[in-house]
Amino acid sequence: MPLHADLIIENARVWTGDPAQPAAEVVAVRGNEIVSVGTASEADGLRGPTTRVIDGQGGTLTPGFIDSHLHLLYGSLNLSRAQLYGLRTPEAVTAALQAFAADHTTVAWVQGRGAAYDIIGGRAHLDAAVPDRPALVIAYDGHTAWANTRALEMAGILRGGEVNGPNSEIVRDAQGLATGELRETGAIDLVEDLIAEPDRAEKRRWLAEGVRALTRAGVTAVHNMNGDLADLELYREAELAGELVLRVYVPYHIEPHTAFEALGEAAEMARIDGLARGGLAKFFMDGVLESWTALMVEPYADRPESCGDALYSFDHFVRMAAEVDRLGLQIAVHCCGDGAVRRTLDGYAEIQRRNGPRERRHRIEHIEVIHPDDLPRFKQLGVLGSIQPLHAPTPGDGDVWMARAGRARWGRSFAWRTLKEAGVQLAYGSDWPVADFNPLAGIASGLTRKPWQVGDAAQALTLDELLVGYTRDAAYAEWREHERGQVRPGMLADLVLLDGDLFGVAAQDPAAVARLRPRLTLVDGQIAFEA
Repeated sequence: MPLHADLIIENARVWTGDPAQPAAEVVAVRGNEIVSVGTASEADGLRGPTTRVIDGQGGTLTPGFIDSHLHLLYGSLNLSRAQLYGLRTPEAVTAALQAFAADHTTVAWVQGRGAAYDIIGGRAHLDAAVPDRPALVIAYDGHTAWANTRALEMAGILRGGEVNGPNSEIVRDAQGLATGELRETGAIDLVEDLIAEPDRAEKRRWLAEGVRALTRAGVTAVHNMNGDLADLELYREAELAGELVLRVYVPYHIEPHTAFEALGEAAEMARIDGLARGGLAKFFMDGVLESWTALMVEPYADRPESCGDALYSFDHFVRMAAEVDRLGLQIAVHCCGDGAVRRTLDGYAEIQRRNGPRERRHRIEHIEVIHPDDLPRFKQLGVLGSIQPLHAPTPGDGDVWMARAGRARWGRSFAWRTLKEAGVQLAYGSDWPVADFNPLAGIASGLTRKPWQVGDAAQALTLDELLVGYTRDAAYAEWREHERGQVRPGMLADLVLLDGDLFGVAAQDPAAVARLRPRLTLVDGQIAFEA
């Protein structure tokens, strides 16, 4: 007699992600494993007195969503700061900062997160909003910040001082005074490093908040895009305490100042396995177009004297990344500009020449602009793409990105369909806290992507392509396709049950996909969220 299932989900439209069996009626789970995917009659023998049967009520059951690019601890800690996302006037930002300051009278610094690039009026704006305490506001993408006068004075950079890293700038006026705008980490850290780091208990508390929010959105695994051994140990500590109820792939973040001798820490992290595990190294090759810090093949449309810059020279990147590759680890590189993509592909080619052939699954993150000459090189080199559908701006929304790139590059910007047609395997994510972590919002964005001008190629994706990229191919992008990303017997029970017919909604009104909500999220066979 077969063992009974612990959980059976029926009366749902099951999208399996398994090409051999794309759909099913019923899914049964025992322990942390899927044991049956098929018809109601096939599951009948698995029903027992302790089996919980969940009525899917006509909703959609899919593999758990995997966010292939997210900053878990950073995003969780940002929940403790003034939330400025979506605010479109200076007055709204001022009101949000003042409300935060009034509610947090004992906090030494007033911090905000999520500001748009065209809203903050420099230190004078922040001086008026927060006159009695140092204040630091971070842009939505994390690559620019604005500080008030008190914060700049405390950092010693109001009238002088130098940045502490490449491709960074303290913006100054004609008199040499800092305007308050700080571009990239070499400038931002001069102020941010003055702010006391949260203690371990506070990190754990906010991490638990972030994890709960993600599982409510149907996210069962994330590829974290910054970290080190200390972060991985914090995640493991939370896992052992039952607070980490999703899977976290934690990289070793290699910065321009990282010593070659420190790369062994990445290998040490790769030996840790569980819900939280290592095995990946992360580089930032460039910045972002919004602050002219992305590396471009040709000059910016609105700054024709500049192609931006990189954080690594070709030789520096190859020296560090070749050692990581020699250690057998995966590499992910932030590349927004097409020049950064090219330099990274050149680096990957040189690494293969030095270290010899093997399957690597190295990745390039974002790919906001791609030069046509570099499209075939992804497939030739076996490089994966990791993209974030919600990053694509919408014409008329006030985003400065489109002006920086210029019309001549619009047709090869956020070129998801072009990449897929070139044979690039894509995994999808959010880059939270840069953008909303809701996978359904990302899917809606991918479905509704429109050309920005007549003559540009269509870049929208199909629902099946997006689901594969948020599940099966995202698992492949972290070397876990053998255990996750499909609803198939023998796979781990990471599942999400939605409250509606995903395919019916997408066919009628693709934008409405973002309004669907998970009813149930399973991670490793355990209920991580239930509505």
